[in-house]
Amino acid sequence: MVETQRVAVITGLSGAGKTTTSKLFEDLGYTVVDNLPAEFLPGLAELVAREPGRFDRVAIVIDVRAGDAAAAFGGMMDALQGRGLQPQVFFLEARDDVLVRRFSETRHRHPLGGTHGIAASIAQERLVLEPLRESADAIIDTSDLSGRELRERIFGALALETEADGMTLQLVSFGYKYGLPIEADIVFDVRFMENPYYDPELRPLSGLTEPVRERVLAQPAAQRFLRLADEFFDFAIPAYEAEGKTRLTVAIGCTGGYHRSIAIAEELRRRWTERGYGNVSVWHRELDRA
Repeated sequence: MVETQRVAVITGLSGAGKTTTSKLFEDLGYTVVDNLPAEFLPGLAELVAREPGRFDRVAIVIDVRAGDAAAAFGGMMDALQGRGLQPQVFFLEARDDVLVRRFSETRHRHPLGGTHGIAASIAQERLVLEPLRESADAIIDTSDLSGRELRERIFGALALETEADGMTLQLVSFGYKYGLPIEADIVFDVRFMENPYYDPELRPLSGLTEPVRERVLAQPAAQRFLRLADEFFDFAIPAYEAEGKTRLTVAIGCTGGYHRSIAIAEELRRRWTERGYGNVSVWHRELDRA
């Protein structure tokens, strides 16, 4: 296998954006294989491993269309890993109301569609795909993402692969008024901190700017929160790693997701990077809403 050979697995809920994601991978020069019968997957793994020059970048789409998705996924992963390939797994999901609306707009039939309606099919699919979600390296909620934002999330996750080995850590800043990020493992609410929004000079500035950052981080409440967060993550991240967890998504929320949550997320990223926790990325979900 050549050193630069990469294999990605794209999976997730029907209607959550797997087709769009596949096209993004094609734009990156990946050979995309979609809806291949489970019986063919070991042969595909052997072919990819045998011809790294021809298949230096491959993305495989697998979902409930495979029948027993969990078994197909497990068999494929075993086949790839047994040939020295370590695929990066992307799981696409969205809120139920968004998925229902997308199926209504496109008039596509759900792969599990039956007599019980689309909502029941979505619930069943979530249950079936839970083992795949648990194995994912990147979980992406596409409910409120534009095409550009999805592209940035995919590119950001792929960039982590070039970093040193270690746990994959993602910080997500968000606004409670727009809903919780469903991909989060841990959520912190920083609405107890003074809100720069009420300062007319700071209102139009995001938490990425120095004036807002200084205002947020200078607060005693913020300083105490960061000390407690340092203590918690100094304990929790090594403990997660010891249990075999390879990724952790931590969400930081404030009212609008534009001032406090961004400043705190950026400060946590700085601290985590200094501590050498692992591969750290940050995504500010509401940054483009202003």
